[in-house]
Amino acid sequence: MDVENLNSMMIDILKEIGNIGSGNAATALASMISKRVNMDVPQVRIMEFNDVARVLGGEEKLVVGIYFDLNDEVDGNIMFILDLESAINLTNILLNRTSKEDELDDMAISALSEVGNILASSYVNSLSALTGLKISISIPSLAIDMAGAILSVPAIQFGYVADQVLFIETIFEEGNNCVKGNLFLLPDMNSFEKILSSLGVL
Repeated sequence: MDVENLNSMMIDILKEIGNIGSGNAATALASMISKRVNMDVPQVRIMEFNDVARVLGGEEKLVVGIYFDLNDEVDGNIMFILDLESAINLTNILLNRTSKEDELDDMAISALSEVGNILASSYVNSLSALTGLKISISIPSLAIDMAGAILSVPAIQFGYVADQVLFIETIFEEGNNCVKGNLFLLPDMNSFEKILSSLGVL
């Protein structure tokens, strides 16, 4: 499949998935913390898996990765990845605190897992609604490691590396706090084609 060609054909559909998902996620997050949360989706595209580490700042960049397995009619993996500073800023928003520590405690990790769950569910539900495919996700699994190690997990879990990845950049804003996160949908090849076919692209 020609990624550039897919990008031009699917950009409106992908933005719609991103915007619906972020709207639902913002509503759920606002309810969770009882504060107004704005979420923007500045960038949505299909990209080569090999380019993901570069987007995250290089293979040695320390990041927080939250993983989910995709099941039912779509198999694969979904990952929400934040650099460590963004992860700490996000937990400060969620827990209403001003921690300057460069480590995440158990409460912060739990809060991040919950946010990852809200985000992943929101985007997967919007994808499911637009494709008509039944898609479910597993419970979240969180890891703090270098980007290269985080990205190796799907290969270890599934015995493959996805060729193409659906990338959704997500910006959270709450008051003066701003956090950038990256959501990556990594369907296996059959599932990727199934999604495209359901969207009328193939």
